[in-house]
Amino acid sequence: MTNAPVSYVSTVRAIRATVAGWRKDGRRVALVPTMGALHDGHLELVRLARRHAEKVVVSIFVNPAQFAPHEDLDRYPRTFEADLAALARVDCDLVWAPTVSEMYPAGHATRVVPAGAAEGLETDFRPHFFAGVATVCTKLFTQVAPDVAIYGEKDFQQLAVMRQIVRDLDLPLEIVGAPTVREVDGLAMSSRNRYLSEEERQIAPSMYRILQSLSRALGAEGSGLTAAKVDALAAEAATRLTAAGFAKIDYVAVRDAVSLSTIDRTEGVESKVALRVLAAAWLGKTRLIDNVPL
Repeated sequence: MTNAPVSYVSTVRAIRATVAGWRKDGRRVALVPTMGALHDGHLELVRLARRHAEKVVVSIFVNPAQFAPHEDLDRYPRTFEADLAALARVDCDLVWAPTVSEMYPAGHATRVVPAGAAEGLETDFRPHFFAGVATVCTKLFTQVAPDVAIYGEKDFQQLAVMRQIVRDLDLPLEIVGAPTVREVDGLAMSSRNRYLSEEERQIAPSMYRILQSLSRALGAEGSGLTAAKVDALAAEAATRLTAAGFAKIDYVAVRDAVSLSTIDRTEGVESKVALRVLAAAWLGKTRLIDNVPL
């Protein structure tokens, strides 16, 4: 037995009309925002969305606003037909696949520029990034009007930023985070993993192992954990990433898991504060990110 193909729409008018019909029937709607090139991690987001709503929309849109001129917009993988086939296997109801001109019509001049959780980490290396993400996701929320939107914890700062935007702008939806889906060897699933050479693919899982080790070392400090100790352990983890074969370390950081604020420099780390360990580093021409809880 084969799965029925997933329908898709490409205009704002069509997506709003479809969702309005579901609303009329009293259906709860979930949105899974993606840039396509779907893998098993994305499909887990769809499965989670199904547990939160009767109707699931997956958006597929490679958002030019979040790429700098020197980044990989042109070579970012686009596998639309394969994505539709994969979504048919997980009971997606509709794909929202706008064109660039539909998402950003002539004269579009408004951006959403977040601060707070968007400051530091990714922003230090990709200052354009979160304005692009925040703008497109806010547009997706107004286009689809979901009750809930699902984001993966692999992009942990993005998840924190989207929760902040929804809270700050009083948007009528819930943001749900989904645990990172990993390969058998621990590598976080990502559309960009396909860029890795065979040798780089063997090195890549060491990021997860090193972050786990850092998390354990931080936890072992208990109530004696200080900001200075956090810095020292994070620097040691960065050195280990370099030794493992990562060519450039953008950051290894330990942040408040909710606000992503830095640890107070003048006091010890309170045991009640939830922490997150985050890293970004380069293997050849591929930038990998990952994170683990304390």
